[in-house]
Amino acid sequence: MNPALKWSLPVALDPLAAAILAQLKEKVTRQEQALSEKDAQLMRAQQALTQSELKIQKLVEELRLERIKKYGKQSEKLSDLQLKLLDLEPAVSSEEIAAESQRGPLPESTESNKATDKQRRARQLHPGRNELRAHLKRVDKIIPCAPAQCTCGKCGGDTKVIGYEVSEVLDSKPVEFFVTRILREKRASTPATKTCRWGPRPARAASSRA
Repeated sequence: MNPALKWSLPVALDPLAAAILAQLKEKVTRQEQALSEKDAQLMRAQQALTQSELKIQKLVEELRLERIKKYGKQSEKLSDLQLKLLDLEPAVSSEEIAAESQRGPLPESTESNKATDKQRRARQLHPGRNELRAHLKRVDKIIPCAPAQCTCGKCGGDTKVIGYEVSEVLDSKPVEFFVTRILREKRASTPATKTCRWGPRPARAASSRA
């Protein structure tokens, strides 16, 4: 028999081996399809993550612009963390913003525990955390609890005031203009002497011209 003719004939496989080979091919095909689906899902997830990051970045930039608009042009030198700390203040003056801009940006850490410690230290050293000056007049504004909070939810009795949560906000009132009338007392003795006396002139009398 010709050898070339021998190798050209199709090889007859055992039925069992052929079945196993068919199963393996089908399994490989399924795995390839699953991998393709996972690749497509991963691609969609990456696209969604990229879009979310862009949205977050846009919101962060808009928030920074709003804070700069709120605190003035001097706040442009402040970092996002410094602007965030300013938002926690009851009141911030232009002098405090200028002093904060001279300090430079606060260090930011990627580790949450270190970031917490640094923010706490920055909050203690932050100029906006200083108390308002003691010589300023304090005007108390008491905000009572809601009527529902004045009754105990368990026993039904009236609750009692045990203290106040105090926060201070720098405030001012409009300038008040008024005219001071200088009334110098005028005294006279008996009609016989005809002498008159006036009270002393004020140290600085207001002009009568408007």
